[in-house]
Amino acid sequence: MTGVLTETGIFVGGGGEGYATPQELLLKYGNRHGLIAGATGTGKTVTLQILAEAFSSAGVPVFMADVKGDLAGIAMAGSAAGKLHDAFQKRADTIGYELSYRDFPVTFWDMFGEQGHPVRTTVTEMGPLLLSRLMGLSEAQEGVLNIAFHLADAEGLALLDLADLRAMLLYVGENADEIGMRYGNVAPQTVGAIQRQLLVLETQGAAKFFGEPALALSDMMTLAADGRGRINILAADKLMSSPRLYATFLLWLLSELFEELPEVGDPERPRFVFFFDEAHLLFDDAPKALIDKVEQVARLIRSKGVGIYFITQNPADVPEDILGQLGNRVQHALRAFTAKDQKDLKRAAENYRPNPRFDTEDAIKEVGTGEAVTSFLQNKGVPGIVERTLVRPPQSRLGPLSPEERRAIVQSSPFGLKYDKTIDRESAFEILGARAAAAAQEAAEAEAREAAEAASAKEEAARAREFKQARRFDPVKPEKSASSTRRKSASRSDSIIETFGKSLARQLGSKAGQQLVRGVLGSLFKSR
Repeated sequence: MTGVLTETGIFVGGGGEGYATPQELLLKYGNRHGLIAGATGTGKTVTLQILAEAFSSAGVPVFMADVKGDLAGIAMAGSAAGKLHDAFQKRADTIGYELSYRDFPVTFWDMFGEQGHPVRTTVTEMGPLLLSRLMGLSEAQEGVLNIAFHLADAEGLALLDLADLRAMLLYVGENADEIGMRYGNVAPQTVGAIQRQLLVLETQGAAKFFGEPALALSDMMTLAADGRGRINILAADKLMSSPRLYATFLLWLLSELFEELPEVGDPERPRFVFFFDEAHLLFDDAPKALIDKVEQVARLIRSKGVGIYFITQNPADVPEDILGQLGNRVQHALRAFTAKDQKDLKRAAENYRPNPRFDTEDAIKEVGTGEAVTSFLQNKGVPGIVERTLVRPPQSRLGPLSPEERRAIVQSSPFGLKYDKTIDRESAFEILGARAAAAAQEAAEAEAREAAEAASAKEEAARAREFKQARRFDPVKPEKSASSTRRKSASRSDSIIETFGKSLARQLGSKAGQQLVRGVLGSLFKSR
């Protein structure tokens, strides 16, 4: 009887006459990438699960996205009481496999932090190319985004989250004239368009993906205490409502692996295996620059000990240049209902090394659930002859976990303390905000100084005007002395006496009478 692992590789199932010939994926070629394809309901999920189990058993850490929520069961052992046990036992007996059940070391991750530890990265680590893809930017908009990244780097402004990027774009827009002279035209309309796309991205929940602490890839590439590779499962059922975000995240993860890991050549077994479910989302409406990047990563990352396995319904979903690099293939049934389906089926069959015992195209149409057409690399990397293979049963549970089971696994994880709490350190948003506040305060102080100087100048002008007008009036006359007053009174008295005397003289009709009256009256006034 055969177990999960053979002496040289992974036992996938039985092929040949009566399914008695073991079909294995050689561990030393596990980093040569692979493809799992087939229509819905043909067994792709089980194949993905048994490969993840086998790589883990061989001490190889694994990453995979749980698109439908039914891969989480790998954290629990299967059971002889399960409804599929009898069918599994029958299949195991047919292919010569010793059926046993066990659980596997699993870490749950979730971009939204709901069904696992939060997965985060920084805006800087994501880079302008992937962000442009994520937001669906035009070439001109991507150019402005590149300018924002360049300025942030030049001025030492950390771009950690979407708030930082939004603040940086605002800075670029406000200084468009100066920036345009150095880096090219920056239209305010273009900056506004990018800001709107950022708002859409934030609405889709991407804001939770950007920030700190950022995911350290080394935490995914760990081993359990018993030496088995840790299986990292990303909860992607909610994430699939934003397919572009899902595809961009997985491409970012691949890019980070490519940049961080050292060259190891051709190891005896992979250092890490990456399963990319719903792979067609990566290539739908993708610009050529992005597809070129995927091809470059797929071509070169194998020398760093990383194997990439694309899971999709139809091999035609994967570009030809990338498809040619996938050496290990498991093709479940394809349905040919339309002319296009028939063309895709024929094309899929042509990618296999023929087997004289059957027609590959017919076999791809005829294989049942749990059966597949397989081809694995043999010695010296030569593609193996195509075989109809009955895939072995899984050791772990098929199907999802209950919320309580998942919660218990997450709480017992060693990574909770590191990732569950967000860190918000000073970055572009805070620095640019402080600059703007300082500039506003300086402007307010300058305005206040100008207002005070203007008021002072106005007051000085008013005083000068009053002084100039005051010179047109005579000064106030000083008070008169008492002697002067008496002289004036005496003078007035004399004048009164003289006037009275003249009047009396006219009445008396004589000059002597006038003199007499004048003398008498003068004496009277003097005595008073």
